Amino acid sequence: MTFLGKYLTDKSINKAEVSRKTGIRKSRLSQLSTKENTNLKAEELYLIAKAIDADANEILDRIYGHLKLNK
Repeated sequence: MTFLGKYLTDKSINKAEVSRKTGIRKSRLSQLSTKENTNLKAEELYLIAKAIDADANEILDRIYGHLKLNK
């Protein structure tokens, strides 16, 4: 499961409802939730955040907060 998949699961988000509201196909949401090598587009993140009434920055931090800059 990806960080986005974990986030959506933790928040009990219905992916079918997100798909309906955003126009993002259910299969794409499934890929974003389960396949580690799938890249999340900024537009998708923005639409998902709006659909679930969440702060996009919170989601970004939850998904990519583990990344660190090189020293």
